[in-house]
Amino acid sequence: MTWSQRMNWAIEHIESNLDNDLSIDDIAKVACCSRYHFHRMFFAYFKITCAEYIRRRKLTLAAVELLNTNESIVDIALKFGYKSPNAFTRAFRNIHGINPSNARKGGSSLSSYKRAFIPEDDKAGESMNYKIIEVPEFNLIGRSKSFEFESFVKSGPKFWKEYVGSKDYEKLIQLNNGRPCPITNSPLLSAYFPKENGKQDEFLDVLGVETSSRDRLKGFETFTIPSSTYAEFNCTYKASMKTNRYIYGSWFSSTGFEREHNKPDIVAYFPIPFRPMNEMCVRWWIPVTTQAINKTGDIS
Repeated sequence: MTWSQRMNWAIEHIESNLDNDLSIDDIAKVACCSRYHFHRMFFAYFKITCAEYIRRRKLTLAAVELLNTNESIVDIALKFGYKSPNAFTRAFRNIHGINPSNARKGGSSLSSYKRAFIPEDDKAGESMNYKIIEVPEFNLIGRSKSFEFESFVKSGPKFWKEYVGSKDYEKLIQLNNGRPCPITNSPLLSAYFPKENGKQDEFLDVLGVETSSRDRLKGFETFTIPSSTYAEFNCTYKASMKTNRYIYGSWFSSTGFEREHNKPDIVAYFPIPFRPMNEMCVRWWIPVTTQAINKTGDIS
């Protein structure tokens, strides 16, 4: 099966259940991948989070029902998962710019968010060099914060930008004095740990430096990065998010690799003296496996 097929199955499941409660766990199972991987694949393909896609599609259909049925606003709100008229009104106004009661009168401009679809013969038009490497276990010490995927897209970069300007960050980079470390060869790292047993779409984001011990240090946490097979990609800081979207939106589908779902993505930063931050070298390590997926969607 192709990733185009798997994402279209996910969309079909969503569209068939817009008037029911939708679980990201269930949608990810339809796409035959982990929750963490599904979030990134969905965002890479459609440039919108799955939760936001569901919200916009529900409110698109809710507007149609307001205009074409005699159902009460309360019943329409309940049908599309809003437990109170106030919550429905706020969400409706955020998408359409007017209240449901005003929309029902007609004559107003309403927003319509179309159903997503990927052609089955979709081919990526980009290419990027990569290599497959084996990385031994190592430790990472630094600062962490849990994010839901949607909130990370909206506010994660702002949070870390503010942290980089703090005194705590100064203490962090002094731990290795900005020197490359033996395993990662980098002075600064980010790690994105899936939290499959946590909230529906939560992961742990860590900014830190490689360390040779598990010693605790006041103000910081230490994490173990398990040994793994990684696909390695290199780019600039300016292109780092575009590269990540390429990996999850094109590379997996074109190579047949699967993401090792319980291991973290690792980003290494390589500052260039006296050069702008956007020109800084960045390296992505994405944990992968060559396990095949059979036609029933099971890992074999």
